[in-house]
Amino acid sequence: MKRSDIALIALRRILRATEMHSRNLAKASGLTTAQMLTLQAVGETGRSTPKEMAATLGVSQATMTALLDRLSEKGMIRRQRSETDRRQTNILLTDQGREVLDRAPDPLQDQFTAQFDGLEDWEQAMIVAALERVALLLNAKGLDASPVLDLGDIRRSPAGH
Repeated sequence: MKRSDIALIALRRILRATEMHSRNLAKASGLTTAQMLTLQAVGETGRSTPKEMAATLGVSQATMTALLDRLSEKGMIRRQRSETDRRQTNILLTDQGREVLDRAPDPLQDQFTAQFDGLEDWEQAMIVAALERVALLLNAKGLDASPVLDLGDIRRSPAGH
């Protein structure tokens, strides 16, 4: 088998693993990976602003607004005007949001990060260099992306919900 075929098979396995995990997450929680990461970000801080969350997750403020709208519609977060600065809105986790976080599977990137961080420094550098080269080979170097292992548009909802 040609090395290019082996590389393409490895890429396809990565895509399939990401797709399967996204489906399992949507089935277990009713959320996309991006929505789950947003919910986790609120859960970790207890209170955050949309601007802070957009910066943390590496998405635009417009995308963050769409994610927060979906989570609010599902009753998992609520918006509250800041008591110290009325121009600012804080995002708070609801009890329902906490329940979803408690029962949801770990995001795929958490699993990846835990294992990647356990690798030797030279091996991490080699993998990063190889992946950056693959992105270049696929003409994807300039595409905007955040460290979210999910497929498709970050604003989409699971299974058309």
